[in-house]
Amino acid sequence: MEFNDPAGMLRACVERLGDKAGRQYAAMARRGFRLERAMDDAQATGHCRLGGPALLEPGNPWPELGGVPLSLYAVLDTDALAPWLGEDLPTRPGLLNFFSLDPDVPYEEYRMLDVYAPEAWRVIPADPARAVETAAPEPARSCPATPVHAVATLMLPDPWDVEDGDVEFDEDAYWGASALILEKMDGLDGNTAGSHCAFGWPDTSYASQVTRRDADGPAIHLLQLAEDADLGWGWGDAGTMYFTISAKAFAAGDFSQAVADMRCC
Repeated sequence: MEFNDPAGMLRACVERLGDKAGRQYAAMARRGFRLERAMDDAQATGHCRLGGPALLEPGNPWPELGGVPLSLYAVLDTDALAPWLGEDLPTRPGLLNFFSLDPDVPYEEYRMLDVYAPEAWRVIPADPARAVETAAPEPARSCPATPVHAVATLMLPDPWDVEDGDVEFDEDAYWGASALILEKMDGLDGNTAGSHCAFGWPDTSYASQVTRRDADGPAIHLLQLAEDADLGWGWGDAGTMYFTISAKAFAAGDFSQAVADMRCC
């Protein structure tokens, strides 16, 4: 769910959920961005883009799995995003390159790879002052470089990323907090479906939780990539790719701990 105005967001939550639950839900809001295609480089937000070459520091090898290079999906320029994220960005990683296994090889070769291995995806930071454009080696897929404009929004979690302890609800009327959000927010609980997004909360319209939790709380959402015919992306039936990282690793700037997760209908 996206809002431009914190006061309007709080008002909508309280009107639909009641004072206590509404305030609890509104307190879960995170700052994030919708990533929209820029008209030109001048409209782009820093170096943010989908596809194209990676932006890696000299000497940083292209990531691979079993000798097969990963494919570059996106680059986020956190320096350009930092003014809106504020304290939600505890470190300054500079550029973030997002990779996942998607080689242009015959299916028989692909099925021999361990697509669930931690090395099957990677988020690699780079100093923008030192980073250079690095073309994808074959057989990694190379999508057209598409600069994007990051539209700042406030995002609330979708129902499936809300747990029973997050908001107060009537246990005699609802099977869980997710059911309360589904009913009372009345369609305002998932406005990022089919969109490319960064930070904030992901769209989880597949009736399953994307944002893992541990002792440090919910994971941090880094990137959501929707199916995109222009870029040649597709993951099953209306699939979406999510990159997340634990709150502890994010606070430490340890992006080697980031994980990718694909969901489809």
